[in-house]
Amino acid sequence: MTSPVDRPEPAPARAVDPGTASDPGTGSQAAPARGPGRQLCYLYRLRPGTEAEYERRHAEVWPELLDLLDEAGVYDYTIYRHELLLICVLRTRWGFDHASRVTGDAEVQARWTASLAHLFAEIADADGEPLWAYPVFHHPGRPA
Repeated sequence: MTSPVDRPEPAPARAVDPGTASDPGTGSQAAPARGPGRQLCYLYRLRPGTEAEYERRHAEVWPELLDLLDEAGVYDYTIYRHELLLICVLRTRWGFDHASRVTGDAEVQARWTASLAHLFAEIADADGEPLWAYPVFHHPGRPA
């Protein structure tokens, strides 16, 4: 067992530089760096009363859609839900733009999206961009 004197100092908690471009109008960081391996987060909002169907559908994701995500290089993909808010967190092997091109051109993605469209109240901003969330804080923890 180590005493407090023997333990390394924890990494300080700090604001992160997410590698994003600042929005000159607000100073916010509207679009995250979308390169390979970068963690991305975007939001969706469900229509009231659709929560159970959304969860049921994601318990039964089509195998061909999972194959498409693998082909597109999407990994470490998790969707969280708080009431009507969906928080989608993922990484990509070759960048988000590449993954978007691969999935956007795929028939299975079009069918999946169409089959869920009635569940969503909001999925993009006025420009059609995902509702990006950007990191404000990161604590890397102690090294092993």
